[in-house]
Amino acid sequence: MDSDFGVARELSHLQNLRSQYQPQLPPCLQGTTVSVEFGDATTAPDPSDTHTISRFFPHTYGQPLAHFLRATAKVPNAQVITEYPAVRVGVVFCGRQSPGGHNVIWGLLDALKVHNPESTLLGFLGGSEGLFAQKTLEITDDILRTYKNQGGYDLLGRTKDQIRTTEQVNAALSACTTLKLDALVIIGGVTSNTDAAQLAETFAERKCPTKVVGIPVTLNGDLKNQFVETNVGFDTICKVNSQLISNVCTDALSAEKYYYFIRLMGRKASHVALECTLQSHPNMVILAEEVAASKLTLFDITKQICDAVQTRAGQDKHHGVILLPEGLIESIPEVYALLQEIHRLLREGVSADSISAQLSPWSSALFEFLPPFIRKQLLLHPESDDSAQLSQIETEKLLAHLVEAEMNKRLKKGTYKGKKFNAICHFFGYQARGSLPSKFDCDYAYVLGHIGYHILAAGLNGYMATVNNLKNPVNKWRCGAAPITAMLTVKHYGHGNGALTIGKPALYPATVDLNGRAYELLRQNATKFLMDDLYRNPGPLQFDGPGADAKVVTLCLEDHDYMGRIQKLQEYLDKVRSIVKPGCSQDVLKAALSAMASVTDILSVMSSPMSPSKNVYPVLTATPRF
Repeated sequence: MDSDFGVARELSHLQNLRSQYQPQLPPCLQGTTVSVEFGDATTAPDPSDTHTISRFFPHTYGQPLAHFLRATAKVPNAQVITEYPAVRVGVVFCGRQSPGGHNVIWGLLDALKVHNPESTLLGFLGGSEGLFAQKTLEITDDILRTYKNQGGYDLLGRTKDQIRTTEQVNAALSACTTLKLDALVIIGGVTSNTDAAQLAETFAERKCPTKVVGIPVTLNGDLKNQFVETNVGFDTICKVNSQLISNVCTDALSAEKYYYFIRLMGRKASHVALECTLQSHPNMVILAEEVAASKLTLFDITKQICDAVQTRAGQDKHHGVILLPEGLIESIPEVYALLQEIHRLLREGVSADSISAQLSPWSSALFEFLPPFIRKQLLLHPESDDSAQLSQIETEKLLAHLVEAEMNKRLKKGTYKGKKFNAICHFFGYQARGSLPSKFDCDYAYVLGHIGYHILAAGLNGYMATVNNLKNPVNKWRCGAAPITAMLTVKHYGHGNGALTIGKPALYPATVDLNGRAYELLRQNATKFLMDDLYRNPGPLQFDGPGADAKVVTLCLEDHDYMGRIQKLQEYLDKVRSIVKPGCSQDVLKAALSAMASVTDILSVMSSPMSPSKNVYPVLTATPRF
């Protein structure tokens, strides 16, 4: 019911205490001055995509980066915005609820009112469906009072996360025009921000004055690139799940007779599973990215787990905890191929009851091999992005079933001499996403809300709010905005000049980097985690004290300072210009020419369209590379 949105919550003592916490702001967002420095024009991450993206986004491609500065900053080319007229801004929740989402709205409202108390913030009720139907709630500080620093999306609610079809885009444009919005702020993940990029382009093409702003909020942690270090909600999700996992680890060690299979959210990327492993130290984690890279089959994964169980039994250990990402099922080559066939038949209108008879012989054999409960789940209609309904496919129960069957075989043959294998399965899909947000997510979301207003004040369209240097204290955070088109990539089949473009440019989920520091740390400790029961309990989510300021392990390990390095490069270029001026010595000029020629040659090779793309899809493999 629409009447349920925005009603005052009944808060517990802790919730009430949290609602009174005032998130911090970095110096560049404090006060009533908006000062912005524009950088160079942006380009596509992959040079081979430049032509395609610029063709699809002629009005919003190639826009410059924006850096927001403190009022006292002495930057020669900075623009200080001096007029702050009253504006009307709409905000919509898209995607699955993520802790901290309410604070984005709070930060946006505070920034609007600080710069002009006459400004209006309208929340769309029920997500994108509410946007299309023009169902709004004017957001005030009084309405927000019991939602500040609280979890969930129940202030406004959400529905499906799609603003993509011509009908949907036209409905969004009509809503923004009718409501006379100066800006539309879209809160969501990769799918929602891809739609935001298209919406911004359409608005620019049709001369709609509404600016579109994206905010990176997704519990999956997969909206990561050179501009975006992490997403609102990921910190909270991992901390809450890590405690739950640690509690299970303690139970396993106490009873010493169960193996716990725990499936975690994360869609197509395994960031949540990796982070929770580094925080809680379960015995095993099977990352979807590992399976895809090594083309592991269902048999390979089952054998890997069984071998681990047998090895632990050799040390009289008949318990353990195994983590699985929900996207694991799609990364298994033969299962992915089966899902592709099923989804094609569903799109053709074949009923679920008739699909098994129309599968290819190879897929049919696999389908019949799988237990009935998995067959039923694989037949569910795909999501809006054509992926399987991963949250509904009980991969943990499938693997527990296969491992138990294999261990019983080994027990009968005498190759396994341990105790009977017993499994308990869990899906931690909903226990964390409604949590009170961590201190980090409260601050981060609030800051992004403020940046959303700064983007509007600077007159920018099709930008995403960004914060860099996040592993440091808030007063050292660097705030800016990047064009969403600079984050888009295009899928290809094949390599080099023969590659075929597949589909429109989009934001794709960033998967775990198997060459990154976080994964390297996991691999260094994998054997010890497996055999030594080094279970670690980070404890419940903390809001005060030393644990309150802890950041997720992966954020602290990774070197994200892309924007800082861009600025450092600009400083070097400026220094070269200041040294190599007409009248400088021949030796200085020769040295500069030689060095710059070498650098140019190297960069030309590295940025050549012939260089291998991260989004290349080999034609002959069934393994998805997201």
